[in-house]
Amino acid sequence: MPTSLVCGGAGYIGSHMVRSLLEEGERVVVLDNLSTGRRDFVPAEALFIQGDVRDGELLDRLLPQHDVNAVFLFASLIKVGESVSLPLAYYENNFVGALRVVESMVRSRTPHFIFSSSAAVYGEPEAVPITEDMPLRPTNPYGETKLAVEQMLRWASEAHGFTYGALRYFNACGAIEDATLGEVQEPETHLIPLVLDAAIGEKESISVFGDDYDTPDGTCVRDYIHVMDLARAHLLTLDALRRGGGSKIYNLGNGRGFSVEEVIDACRSVTGLPIKVVRAPRRAGDPARLIASSDRARQELGWTPHYQSLESIVETSWRWHRKRRGGRTA
Repeated sequence: MPTSLVCGGAGYIGSHMVRSLLEEGERVVVLDNLSTGRRDFVPAEALFIQGDVRDGELLDRLLPQHDVNAVFLFASLIKVGESVSLPLAYYENNFVGALRVVESMVRSRTPHFIFSSSAAVYGEPEAVPITEDMPLRPTNPYGETKLAVEQMLRWASEAHGFTYGALRYFNACGAIEDATLGEVQEPETHLIPLVLDAAIGEKESISVFGDDYDTPDGTCVRDYIHVMDLARAHLLTLDALRRGGGSKIYNLGNGRGFSVEEVIDACRSVTGLPIKVVRAPRRAGDPARLIASSDRARQELGWTPHYQSLESIVETSWRWHRKRRGGRTA
């Protein structure tokens, strides 16, 4: 029964990963500073340690003490706009944090690392769907920090012999089926939770930024991938590394795009509630389409997203949203 260290395991994606690892019979240690994570998201079966990934001395104790075989790194600042105004904070947390983890892995000879990367490494793509070999041109500090970690991993793994998977997420969304885990972000910036807030009256309306893009309905198109499908891709990546596979980079997306209008319509359909829309000007730097090609993950890992319809994704978000908001439906 191997042990995994999940850094950021009290956060949104990290907590779903912890649950998935435990269901696979893995021993799990969670390291989280609770700056954005929630202690109640960590199940009793996992060992929880409150601490920071930038604490090299703590990591040097944890990895050998628990005979850690694999490290997952989810402990990241993720707000693109904030990264523009606070670039040094993003480099300090996202890059320096990853560096400290890898340094400690090298010292303890921990063999496997799974990195939570992002589609932000591509910037504005030349074409869609986006494949892993397309140019990497981040347009904000958040994306730059993710790319910097990927580049560090390439050289460090070659020099020190560990293997890694860098998983480039597109738009993570949804919640675990039993509604015991889900997305909590204050302030909220992701589209589906914002639309659901408008459905239950937490927000007066949802703003649609631009309706004149070169898309079927004029609104931006994005690739939405369910959080449990992300977790399963991580498990498959870890299994491939443990079976002797080399380091890999994978896009993780649904492979199809949904427009902002389609997301709003799906939320109306699932909730049965009216949702007021306010038209607003385009936001600077918003590409018309961002859609993943996940062919490499499908072919090499045998990974296929389970939640392929927008309604199935929204349904899980709605169950969590109602529970979190005290059962309110309007």
